[in-house]
Amino acid sequence: MISVLVADDQEMVRTGFRLILAREPDIDVVGDAANGREAVDAARRLAPDVVLMDIRMPVLDGLTATRRIVEDPLCPARVIILTTFDDDEYIYEALAAGASGFLLKDAPADELTAAIRVVAAGEAMLAPAVTRRLLNQFGRALGQPADRSAVAGLSDRERDVLRRMADGLNNAEIAEALFVAEATVKTHIARILQKLPARDRVQAVIVAYRSGLVHDPR
Repeated sequence: MISVLVADDQEMVRTGFRLILAREPDIDVVGDAANGREAVDAARRLAPDVVLMDIRMPVLDGLTATRRIVEDPLCPARVIILTTFDDDEYIYEALAAGASGFLLKDAPADELTAAIRVVAAGEAMLAPAVTRRLLNQFGRALGQPADRSAVAGLSDRERDVLRRMADGLNNAEIAEALFVAEATVKTHIARILQKLPARDRVQAVIVAYRSGLVHDPR
């Protein structure tokens, strides 16, 4: 079973997620929280596999709560940020804080459950339609100069794989694009995460943008 904690200041949203996830035989909502502080406390107490985290919450915002959960060595939870496009300005900060991905609040139910399963399996939720748009817009919003040394240790093939990760391609799509086996792609990604270092695909893509390896095509 995948245990899930839902953190959102709107009771109707929390109830809606509970109803959706209750239909899934492999997902169990173990608790909910109405603000960021409650989310941090519940994550430490319940040790869920995944936290669905709203950004704008009272007492403690979702970004700070995410950072505290991710940095807690005793908390195994991975965080999916719940957002609307009105929250664009916060998304890069959320990913940099250690979130494993983000999901639009009006996403279809099957997209929600798929994201939970992907993140629980240790991957990052990098949906091309959302992630690339936001990373393109905010990838260098911090005003930092490109740190090309971050990717200096990658081979040419690993850089190719990282570029396609930034495009939002999954392992099978990367394998098809590069004419290699999917198992080979998994090996390249493991080496990329180790060399950068990065905790998951999201963090690797952030490094790709910061280093200048990936640019906004516009």
